[in-house]
Amino acid sequence: MDKNKKYGFDTTSIHAGGEDEKNPKNALNPPIFQTSTFVFNDTEHVRKVMSFESSDYVYTRGNNPTLRLFENRMAALEEGKASVAFASGMAAISSVLFSFLKPGNNVIINKTLYGSSYSVATQLLPKYNVNYKVVDLSNLDSLEKQIDESTKVIYFETPANPNLKIIDIKNVVEIAHSRGIKVVIDNTFATPYFQRPLTLGADVVVHSATKYISGHGDVVAGVAISKDEEYIHKLKFDYMCEFGGVMSPFNAWLLLRGLKTLGVRMREHERNAIKVAKFLSNHPNVKEVLYPGLESFQGHNIAKEQMDGFGAMISFEIKGELDDAKKVVDSVKLAQLAVSLGDCETLIELPAAMTHLGYPKEKLEEFGLTESMIRISVGIENVEDIIEDLDNALCNI
Repeated sequence: MDKNKKYGFDTTSIHAGGEDEKNPKNALNPPIFQTSTFVFNDTEHVRKVMSFESSDYVYTRGNNPTLRLFENRMAALEEGKASVAFASGMAAISSVLFSFLKPGNNVIINKTLYGSSYSVATQLLPKYNVNYKVVDLSNLDSLEKQIDESTKVIYFETPANPNLKIIDIKNVVEIAHSRGIKVVIDNTFATPYFQRPLTLGADVVVHSATKYISGHGDVVAGVAISKDEEYIHKLKFDYMCEFGGVMSPFNAWLLLRGLKTLGVRMREHERNAIKVAKFLSNHPNVKEVLYPGLESFQGHNIAKEQMDGFGAMISFEIKGELDDAKKVVDSVKLAQLAVSLGDCETLIELPAAMTHLGYPKEKLEEFGLTESMIRISVGIENVEDIIEDLDNALCNI
């Protein structure tokens, strides 16, 4: 692959990141370097590697050829300079937040956030005297009013989990950078195929690579990407290595396999999701559909500006109560009742009872969700089968 040429997304997802190291024995696919430790030629080799004069390896907790290839490829896809692979999405998120924050600081988080991310900000960080503020980041005036001299990070998802709220990345970045504040964005729902926050000014992008990056429900992993190579070096060796949230070489290899079809899968996911969203919008038993690809969706125009597509996550409210919502998710036959998302299979859940269980029930509406909200990760099965399955379930209420 020519390092000086800009290739398309699908080409990059298959080839990028391996230009400097040829696969052993001319293998088409990169091998899994399933080793904890690497050996040295002599003590001078040790010195060069330990002082970073050489890019050779010491110990897989610090780096490994399989992990490095995955990191390089993710950096290329997000149009960053470097990245750090983690054992999980939450390892990536918590490590990045700890890397920017110290006692006395505060972090601003969007009012709608994945349950474990919300718990890190509101329960874990305060134990280390790091404060937080919950803000509706779609209201830029409110954001500006909440910033103070102790604010060091603004962290959010867009689209947000689970209500798909769209945050204007450029405007948030402009406000943040004018005050010397870092912007960290979870890009899990969109993937780099549909959105690249670093090109819009974000400082760090994080992913739960468990989701679309893997795409097959067989990996737990995370990754953080930035255009600041010095920061990534610090994140890797001062935080990932010391906290120990290292990704296994086998998982890195599975993720590299998943990346090869990321573009193909995302196109199919979105094609299905648009049809499912339109079906739900016209169903007599559905009250509201939350999907950025619908023109009626509040953040549709911003999504069109900063995204190349709308993804495959849909949330909706039925015309009924919580018991009726439970009947819907209990009645599907094709869709699977499960947490997580981004797999080839269609997954369905009740966020308030599952992925967002950490939110206090009395404040759900304040945070942009309800007990009866249903979330779907639209898979790549035949869309007619997905729609028929949902229709049969909705007709049970």
